[in-house]
Amino acid sequence: MKMTCKASIGAMVAVLLAGGGCSRGGNDGSVPAAPSTVTNAAASPADKFQSVLVVHKNESCGCCGEWVKHVQRAGFNVEVHNESNLNDVKVRLGVPAAKGSCHTAEIDGYLIEGHVPAEDIRRLLAERPDARGLVVAGMPAGAPGMEVADGHVDPYTVELVERDGTTKPFSVHAGTPARR
Repeated sequence: MKMTCKASIGAMVAVLLAGGGCSRGGNDGSVPAAPSTVTNAAASPADKFQSVLVVHKNESCGCCGEWVKHVQRAGFNVEVHNESNLNDVKVRLGVPAAKGSCHTAEIDGYLIEGHVPAEDIRRLLAERPDARGLVVAGMPAGAPGMEVADGHVDPYTVELVERDGTTKPFSVHAGTPARR
């Protein structure tokens, strides 16, 4: 029986939503710039936020830890809650079905699901839309916290979660080929 990549990713996300964690080890700490076709907000680490980004994650998840470092370097004040069951958090915040990832965060009444780049969180907080928050479904290679050794980035879309749970594109991040 042939398994598709989509089915594998779906199964992985289902395990993560059920309270498991990823076992990806950390990287060398370097974070390549995430290309984005949409960026309107300031990106200087000196532009620190007064609000606290509360991150709910599994303690053993390496990619979640790398994402936390990414948002801290971008100037966010971060409070980490290591939890064994993230499903209750996802339900409380209204993460749409099939849009989950390995960690869930909240800031100023917005949910931040998955490997959302810091510049998209900055834009969300600057624009203040009447919405639940932002999601990056799954775990796209090369997204913040999901960097890979060869430097490639899979294309992915950050989606805005409307109050009714529907989603629409918020920003599109182009893929980049591997370094040679």
